[in-house]
Amino acid sequence: VQLQAFGGGSVEAGGSLRLSCVASGFLYSRRVMAWFRQTAGKEREFVAAIRWSEGSTYYADSMKGRFTISRDNVKSSVYLQMNSLKPDDTAVYYCALRTGDYLYTGVEKYDNWGQGTLVTVSS
Repeated sequence: VQLQAFGGGSVEAGGSLRLSCVASGFLYSRRVMAWFRQTAGKEREFVAAIRWSEGSTYYADSMKGRFTISRDNVKSSVYLQMNSLKPDDTAVYYCALRTGDYLYTGVEKYDNWGQGTLVTVSS
């Protein structure tokens, strides 16, 4: 399985960005895809996850109402729409994939990772 994330960039506070992640290779129908983020010197942090089979989602509390995760079955892609961005959202964002249905938030539960895409939010 390979994951390729893109869509990061620089935006002013209050702005929006949409990240994309394309999955390729052998993909089980029962899988969860997620977004995490990481800043220098900090642990990788869970952002949001989506259950591929029926689209149910789960968010970190600080992202609820601002971020939306979605998927496109045809394109094998997952998206992260980020609105009302804050400087604290500045990070490298990673997409991840695990086989199974449970919407885990732990980094260790995900087996496959994309390369990361940088989001910079200026004040």
